[in-house]
Amino acid sequence: MPAGQPHAHEPDGCGASHRRPQSPPSLPAEVVPAFAPPESEDEESWLCSSTLLSTLLYDLFLASFTAHPSLRAAVVADLLAARSRDPACVGFSQCLLNFKGFLAIQAHRVSHVLWAQQRRPLALALQSRVADVFAVDIHPAAVVGKGILLDHATGVVIGETAVVGDNVSILHHVTLGGTGKAVGDRHPKIGDGVLIGAGATILGNVKIGAGAKIGAGSVVLIDVPARNTAVGNPARLIGRKNGEVEKDEDMPGESMDHTSFIRQWSDYTI
Repeated sequence: MPAGQPHAHEPDGCGASHRRPQSPPSLPAEVVPAFAPPESEDEESWLCSSTLLSTLLYDLFLASFTAHPSLRAAVVADLLAARSRDPACVGFSQCLLNFKGFLAIQAHRVSHVLWAQQRRPLALALQSRVADVFAVDIHPAAVVGKGILLDHATGVVIGETAVVGDNVSILHHVTLGGTGKAVGDRHPKIGDGVLIGAGATILGNVKIGAGAKIGAGSVVLIDVPARNTAVGNPARLIGRKNGEVEKDEDMPGESMDHTSFIRQWSDYTI
């Protein structure tokens, strides 16, 4: 079947049962059952539903991970990110089976493949199901890098034209959204190694440079240069009393240091 063409078993309900591959590669075989247990009789297990049956989801995930080596590399990078950055993660299996931020990102990777193949009703159905199950809403068209940590993940929203770089860490209740009046390319562009604190909102086609840090609860409507920190509502760059803007020496998205900018609070102005 030519790439990008909808499959015959994808009617509006997209719930037809069909044959599964007999010898899946090892990594997809470990990842896929976390979303759609192939022998499950419970149609409401994880992402499975009355319209997204486990057999359909199993094949979709397995086919996507098998056909795209970059997706398999991203899974490994995401697992390493969770294990190294989240103190609550005691092992890879815990993340693989129980961390909804990790699971939501992998589901998005599959929906993004479907979107690129013009199988958009199915991509949107998967997005909707992920939002219901994990409370994470990522548009299938959004571009997401590897080494991503969605810590806690509840309430994360990433819009259609958003771009998220590699090794980015995003806490719960973060919105990468539009301003509500723009059309076209209207969502934030997040550079590599960025850390976005809990409850932060970034609106519009703004650029957050590599290694930048967005403080918890901030509302960002401006570009943030690389390795700078933005806090507040509306967000402003934090600078020292001599007027210099503070620049982190590490990559916040990897170090997960949310409070480095207040170590010497009296030396800062906002």
